Amino acid sequence: METGRTVDIAVLRREVQKHYAEVATTPDGEFHFHTGREAAAHVGYDDAVLVGLPDAAVESFAGVANPFHWGLPGPGERVVDIGSGAGMDAVIAARAVGDDGEVVGVDMTPEMLERARHTAAECGAANVTFREGLAETLPVPAGWADVVISNGVLNLVPDKVAAYREVARVLRPGGRIQIADICVDKEVPEGAQRDIDLWTG
Repeated sequence: METGRTVDIAVLRREVQKHYAEVATTPDGEFHFHTGREAAAHVGYDDAVLVGLPDAAVESFAGVANPFHWGLPGPGERVVDIGSGAGMDAVIAARAVGDDGEVVGVDMTPEMLERARHTAAECGAANVTFREGLAETLPVPAGWADVVISNGVLNLVPDKVAAYREVARVLRPGGRIQIADICVDKEVPEGAQRDIDLWTG
């Protein structure tokens, strides 16, 4: 989908931010999707990966699957988490890469960034930082990352081509992507593309 043709981008971003600000500040609220530790277990996170994570790291989890299904990042690797949300995946990655590695989480929702930073501090994850930004313009240098992860976020991005160009830009040669998301295999009607509620819901 090309930016600006079917949906008001500014309105979409405001609505997505509003929706996920609620997940960050009231994780036990009523949402159309599951959240928290039970949701993480349901979508395939191994207990061994979640063990030891404090509730603050997990209760606002709102992912759709497990991007670590293909394996955890290795020691010393650099990881970018697009749409890092409350920081659960970023902290898991930070534990995997160790002190010699580094993780950058990128999110556009201030409330999620605040929660993620609190999560990292509570977990003692000094090798992870969180930056405000968009998937289409990642605040990460070119060729910096060994791994790019994302969980249930790229389906919310109106210009997916731009987002994937950014993934390619920030990855080093030979780097890899591990993305968990929801996809459709047929054309989405133009009316549905303009419906903000369908994007956020």
